[in-house]
Amino acid sequence: MKTVNKLALLFITGFLMIAPNLVQAQAVPEKGQKAVGVMIGEPTGISFKAWNSSKTAFDLGLTWSLQGNDAIGIHADHLWHTWLDVDSGNLAFQYGVGLRTWFADGASAAGVRIPVGFNYLFEDAPIGLFLEIAPVIDILPDTDADGNGAIGARFYF
Repeated sequence: MKTVNKLALLFITGFLMIAPNLVQAQAVPEKGQKAVGVMIGEPTGISFKAWNSSKTAFDLGLTWSLQGNDAIGIHADHLWHTWLDVDSGNLAFQYGVGLRTWFADGASAAGVRIPVGFNYLFEDAPIGLFLEIAPVIDILPDTDADGNGAIGARFYF
């Protein structure tokens, strides 16, 4: 297992062990609420989310590629949430549009992302889990299609 994967797994495990003791409950997010965490997949990295209302948010990812090209990336998305009826916690279907750029040794690209997925907030902990896929259309330097996909966890504060 690569060192990056081991560090990410260690971070997530420790985070999930201590976070439930920090805050009592997690409701549907409100304007101004923020979250930070990790995402694992393609790309892998740090995830930040800021809520504009209970139905919209911005997310930002600072990422690196695990495909062997040592690419570093940044993406920013505007997300809309449709809250679903569940027995415990809060579950939303999320979809949005955003921009992404990546930089690798001797190459770079910029394009548009269209993320879709699910966001789950635990009822008794300030933790959210998410799953997303995002078709990508790179526009610069050439037009090309790609895709992103990740699972992740965020701590809400």
